[in-house]
Amino acid sequence: MFETVLIANRGEIAVRVIRTLRRLGVRAVAVHTAADAGARHTTDADVSVEVPGYLDIEAIVAAALATGAQAVHPGYGFLAENPAFARRCAEAGLAFAGPPPEAIEAMGDKIRAKATVAAAGVPVVPGGAEPADDLAEAAARVGFPVLVKPSAGGGGKGMVVVREAAELPGAVESARRTARAAFGDGTLLIERFVENPRHIEIQILADGHGGAVHLGERECSLQRRHQKIIEEAPSPFLTPQVRERMGGAAVEAARAVGYAGAGTVEFIVDGTTGEYHFMEMNTRLQVEHPVTELVTGLDLVELQLRVAAGEPLPFGQDEVRLTGHAVEARVYAEDPARSFLPTGGPLLVLREPDSGARGDHATVRVDSGIAEGGVVGGGFDPMLSKVIAWAPDRAGALRALSDALAETVILGLTTNIPFLRALLTHPEVRAGTLDTGLVERRLADLVPPAVPPRDVLAAAALAFHDGLAPAGPADPWQVPDGWRVGEHAWTTWRLAPRGGDTTRVEVRGVPRSGAAVRIGDWTAAARLDTRGDREALVTLDGVARRYSLAADGDSVWLGAGGAAWNVARHLLGDPGDRERQGGAGDGVVRSPMPGTVLVVKAAPGDTVAEGQPLLIVEAMKMEHTVTAPVGGVVTELPVRAGAQVEMDAVLAVVKEGEQA
Repeated sequence: MFETVLIANRGEIAVRVIRTLRRLGVRAVAVHTAADAGARHTTDADVSVEVPGYLDIEAIVAAALATGAQAVHPGYGFLAENPAFARRCAEAGLAFAGPPPEAIEAMGDKIRAKATVAAAGVPVVPGGAEPADDLAEAAARVGFPVLVKPSAGGGGKGMVVVREAAELPGAVESARRTARAAFGDGTLLIERFVENPRHIEIQILADGHGGAVHLGERECSLQRRHQKIIEEAPSPFLTPQVRERMGGAAVEAARAVGYAGAGTVEFIVDGTTGEYHFMEMNTRLQVEHPVTELVTGLDLVELQLRVAAGEPLPFGQDEVRLTGHAVEARVYAEDPARSFLPTGGPLLVLREPDSGARGDHATVRVDSGIAEGGVVGGGFDPMLSKVIAWAPDRAGALRALSDALAETVILGLTTNIPFLRALLTHPEVRAGTLDTGLVERRLADLVPPAVPPRDVLAAAALAFHDGLAPAGPADPWQVPDGWRVGEHAWTTWRLAPRGGDTTRVEVRGVPRSGAAVRIGDWTAAARLDTRGDREALVTLDGVARRYSLAADGDSVWLGAGGAAWNVARHLLGDPGDRERQGGAGDGVVRSPMPGTVLVVKAAPGDTVAEGQPLLIVEAMKMEHTVTAPVGGVVTELPVRAGAQVEMDAVLAVVKEGEQA
């Protein structure tokens, strides 16, 4: 085994690799950019080196050599599937914990990969690819709906479902632009879109001595924007016989390119017939690898390193055993209520579930790359952490995972945790009747309402009234308890989720000794008890609820059951009492997420129709087209291509009904 290994990555995967290195007694070297100085992966490592960027091959190789590393682990993303990086490591005498560069090249190009595995007898999805095929002709040949996707890269970036010919030109333009930005290659392919599809992948391992095995499958059908959010092993759909056939096909695909190390062969499976076709191979560790580790008892990172060190696999196919069931949920900085657009902000309060054994013989594991006090920006993938649960059966694993997510507290930015919990308890998910379109079909049932629950608004009003958030007035005579000669009066607060509509909440009395809260025609006796400066117990009509608490400017964050609400406030009649500017229908166009203005499609003075594209904003490799809210004339356009914008920043103003 190596003495020192450099991890050419960041975030949760870097932290996860470091965990295995520590167990093996191997010195861990982290790299980081200036913006990531002090990030969790840098503090967990033994040594940390600043580099200009995570894609700077020469700087990373130099860091490895300067720190005495004998090997590089690329994690996933960034340089993990870059054959030039693998070659440069070899030239520098560094072992690369991944496959040979020739295998990366063969499988990294989806067009070439399909031809390679088809020659090995593995079934592939019908379609066409550039430059040999005209995409419009290929789409007509295989029939709509079709899937347009970049030939290079992965992670669902740039993939677009096209259901009719008229949509194809716009889909091709978007996919090509994303492919060039994300992968530096705009080549596209087109495939038949399988209705009722299940996304099932096979984990393989191969060594440099001719050994190759599969470790069973992972069900990855629960997705949004063609990206996975919940994965499990084994699949509730496959029979043992189909598992062996697909596993054998995956091993043959790996052998066809001389593969070594850990890799994943992905298949699209018809949920009705069970027919399966090769989609692609990811020549790296997958985000969802923990579910395979939990059902096999193997450490895939350790096995990657041992293969890279020249060791043969320590077991054969007949020794692989799958025990119990494991499910993983990806925690993202995104807002499901806003089409899963990325969010960001400071990590004001962070509490993650404890890893280890639970009741009902379950086990919980947390792979996280974040730390309290950090800031989540828009420059990287929005995944914050992964929560994984194992149990003897699927129902127990789903239950343990939901419970662990309920224990998670992230205050300071919006996450998808409430959405994940709703998805895990959805009847179709519990029954295992999954397909890649389930989330889109059931989205209305899964997304929490935009307006915070009444109890949360009441709790926020009590916190503001008591001076907890933000810090209360120093002078006790300024506490807004509503005291008057004879009796307390009602104090009115106008509260709203940030950027949303307001609700009038009235409070009378002193929350710590006994108060009343009124919202509309509902009134409740209320009390607020603090537990330190980050937790409050709120009692309404005798029912007590515990909330995590954090102040954030003129708003307060409240967290409970894995959910988090950001509630802004001001006193009625206060100088800060103002209506939110730029409401719906006023022609003000705001950024739906923090990011970069990629394309500007209009100019001041242009006459535009309602719904006409005005700009394209990109964040975390995801594009969002911003359209005109009304028909009229563009009177203001204060941004240009390349500009960095915050969420809700004004991008344009359209004067309704005006003519140029």
